[in-house]
Parts: sequence; C-alpha cells; structure tokens
Amino acid sequence: MTGAAASASELWQWLCALARFRAPSHAPGGVVSVRAGAGAAQASPGEHPAAALVSFGPADVRSQRALDSEATQLFERYAPLCAASSECFVVAHLGQSLDGRIGPPSGRPEAITGPEDMRHNHRMRALFDVVLVGAGTVCHDNPQLTVRHVAGENPVRVVLDPDRRLSAQYALFDDGLAPTLLLCRAERCTPGERHGQAEVVGVHDECGPLAVVRELERRSLRRIFIEGGGVTVSRFLAASCLDRLQLAVSPLIMGQGRPGIDLGETLRLRPKVRRFQLDDDILFECCFR
Repeated sequence: MTGAAASASELWQWLCALARFRAPSHAPGGVVSVRAGAGAAQASPGEHPAAALVSFGPADVRSQRALDSEATQLFERYAPLCAASSECFVVAHLGQSLDGRIGPPSGRPEAITGPEDMRHNHRMRALFDVVLVGAGTVCHDNPQLTVRHVAGENPVRVVLDPDRRLSAQYALFDDGLAPTLLLCRAERCTPGERHGQAEVVGVHDECGPLAVVRELERRSLRRIFIEGGGVTVSRFLAASCLDRLQLAVSPLIMGQGRPGIDLGETLRLRPKVRRFQLDDDILFECCFR
C-alpha cells in the first residue's frame, strides 16, 4: 500500500465506482481497477499501477492505498460485495429482534434496528443495480427505497406484487425519484402497461424467485439487493436464489410480531458467516456461494 491513508469518503467513492462498473464483453481476465482522480473515481478493465482498488474476481478486492480506521471498517464490510463479476449476485437483508421478529403483529412501521443499520441499507442500495421489496413491505411501510443517507446513485426500484394487490397511491410509484418496476404474474398485465409512473412487467413461472432473477438479468440488472419483507426473503432463500443473507439483530425481545425467516418447513443450513457491529446491533452475513 502506498500514499497517505484514504478516508472513508474517498474509499466509498471507489467502492461505488467498482460496484457500478460493467466490463465490455471483450474485456480479458475479469480484473478491474479503480483510479482516483480530480473528479469522480473511474473503473476500467485490467490492473493499473495507479489503481486505488483492484478487483481480481468474486469476493477478491484489494486496496492499493493505506486506509484510515473508518475506511478500513467500510472496506472489510463492503469490498467483498463489490467484486467485479458477470454473474447475478443476490443479497437479502432483514432487521430483526433477538427472537426473530421484524415488526409488530399489526404490521405498522416500527424501527427494530438502529440508525446504523438504516445507513447500512442505504449503502447497500447505492452498491446494487436493484433494490427489491415485496408488496407487503410497500403496503406497511410506503418506502422511498432511495439513497438519502449516503452518497451514491439511486438503484432501480423493484416491487414484487404477483397478484397486483397494490394501488398506484404509494409514493414510489409516482415520485419519479428512480426507475421503478412492478413485477407480477404474466397473466395479470398487458404489454406497455404502467402503474403510476412504474413499468409493469409480467413474469412467467408464477413470478417465482428464479424467474424474477432471470427477468432482471435480461434487463442487465445483475446486482440485486432484496430489502424485505420476511415473506419475500424467505421465498428467495427457499428457492436457493440468495448468494448472501444479512440479518441485523437488535438487542430487543418482542414476544410477538411478524416473523423474519419463515419457511414452513425444517431447513438446516450452516453457512460461513461474517459478523459486524452496527452500534448496538450485530450484522450477521450468511455466505451461501
């Protein structure tokens, strides 16, 4: 490592540039470098001597610059999620209590995890092509799903609503803040249909997780962040469509409430796990692939 220690804000620019980079089809080797300039950081194919970051493939990102303590924490948490790859990469996240609850029984919005986990979600949005949620999350939370608490670009917002239960009254369908897709069963829509400003996309195979991933991949949206809710995340987990599952656990016991992971069957997985402290919460990242 060379030069003065880079700050967290510098490193974040480099990580965003790496995560958003799409290599041309003729680029050899799969190595990608990020160079810091006077303006925005730039990513390009190949290994360059002036690079600040170099990605050598899945989960292998190396910093060529010294990092200060805050930047080091960000690098350890996010760099493996930014590695250059032509494959789809699907990560899900849930914030839950110690007893596995993601919300009260009523479904009304309630913050389970703390502000640092919120910032983490916004960072994940900035690093991915897509932020995807189920219809229940939109119904209960009316979320914006934009990048507001960190620097970065808003991802494409995707709402999974197989049976078209949602009206167009929810903010993300008409606020124009980011491109938005409403995914439903193919028989529930007609070509060119809109839902507010959102594009309606019919998905075959009952709008199942694998079909959803393939539809997004067809649109060159390969980096997919699933932000909830519990039903949607559970379906993608049961269908073996997750590369990573992040569970942010708050030191809170609720006793009753909506469950996080609920598969309706016994499932015993013992994946490799990464752990990070998010103030009072602990983030467990399960690595399946």
